[in-house]
Amino acid sequence: MENGHRTVRQLHYLPALGAAYGVEVLSFARLREMDGAGARTRPQRPDFHVLALVASGRGGHVADFETYHLRAGSVVWIRPGMVHRWSDVNGVDGPLILFRPGFLPDLGPTPAWDLSAPATWHLDQPLRPLALLAADHLRGEHDLAVRVPRLASPALLSHLLAALVLRVLPAEAATPTAGGGRCHDVFLRYRAAVEEHFTEWHQVADYTRVTGYDRRTLTRATRAAAGVGAKEFLDQRTLLEAKRLLAHTDLPVGRCAQRLGFRDAANFTTFFQRGTGQSPSTWRTADARAARLS
Repeated sequence: MENGHRTVRQLHYLPALGAAYGVEVLSFARLREMDGAGARTRPQRPDFHVLALVASGRGGHVADFETYHLRAGSVVWIRPGMVHRWSDVNGVDGPLILFRPGFLPDLGPTPAWDLSAPATWHLDQPLRPLALLAADHLRGEHDLAVRVPRLASPALLSHLLAALVLRVLPAEAATPTAGGGRCHDVFLRYRAAVEEHFTEWHQVADYTRVTGYDRRTLTRATRAAAGVGAKEFLDQRTLLEAKRLLAHTDLPVGRCAQRLGFRDAANFTTFFQRGTGQSPSTWRTADARAARLS
């Protein structure tokens, strides 16, 4: 981020020496060991995925303005671009897997890596030992790959990660979305286009050209996959980025508007107020007050 003293720490995928396979397996204990200065408690924005499973202990986590309480069985999925912080994981233990976008195989029509999906959920007791076993299998293969590179198999690591993901997904997320097939492909293309262009294009009509689908097709596919229409999906993504800018930078409202592709601050304020019920300045003040009290 730019300007002002209030910034988000940008985290880039930098695997440990010998672990350049697109995935790395750590633990909360290892995270604390590497982070003696406590940077984990400050806002950060990784460009990679972090999948964590709480095996024991209690703690807290904040992701994109939602506060989550962690306990045994909690699953955390921090997706690229999320602004998050480990508010309290001093007493938490369990596996922590870092992986690059694209390393996880396509699991079909599931919202597994939907940027709007919850960052944390709870795993039922009967599934926890199986999830920990899957994570341990991945850890073992990863450790072997680091120790004996000639035995490394990125494909095997990728599929073991997929097995872990399928085991920890909530039941409703692991179930293929209605419409599957072509509908799923349409949504994936639309979602990718939104992620690339939402700071420039604010109307669904803009996306019909790059996706090759008309508005009705995009709306039907988005509603089937995400539960909202194409315009609401686009607006939600823009609004989330607006909140990130307001909460985690000192950029003036007009500069935030410019960064998000609005013609002027007035148009941005109208958009933001329609989505939150508050003006950008009022929302920023309230969020800063809540952060001080947390």
